[in-house]
Amino acid sequence: MSYELNEKELDYYQKLRRRMQRWLSDPEHKQNRYAEYIMAAPDIFHLLVKLTLDPNVPITSKYKLGLAIAYFMSPIDIIPEIILGPVGFVDDIAVAAYVLNAVMKEVNPAIIEKHWAGDHEILPLITQIIEKADSMLGGGAWKRLQNFLKRKNLNGHADADAG
Repeated sequence: MSYELNEKELDYYQKLRRRMQRWLSDPEHKQNRYAEYIMAAPDIFHLLVKLTLDPNVPITSKYKLGLAIAYFMSPIDIIPEIILGPVGFVDDIAVAAYVLNAVMKEVNPAIIEKHWAGDHEILPLITQIIEKADSMLGGGAWKRLQNFLKRKNLNGHADADAG
């Protein structure tokens, strides 16, 4: 981790990670092909929040990040966590990756690195999530989400349209 969490952040972050780890410790869930991305949900959410609060991030990027945070926190989305547990985070992760892909083109990479608390490199992780988003969500849901995000001017440009 390149970013040090304060006590309150660490507590929330650890609770969410523990929830994910408990879920993945169940043999039924351990083999989930998206487990790696589900485990990244706390790190991705943390990055969204930290970038939104950073004074060096442009307001247009903060708008995009704010919408991704709202989607992440909303109990009403394509795959609800309240019903499906941690697997319900796959749509939130896909939306966040789409937005972060766009923001990464507008923000100094050092700022993103400063706030990234994950174990993996952020750019390859975001790229992988976007590439797999269609199969993660299925049934054309990713295309519908992309169209919604484009209407909200959250374009990740051509490479965010993969999948």
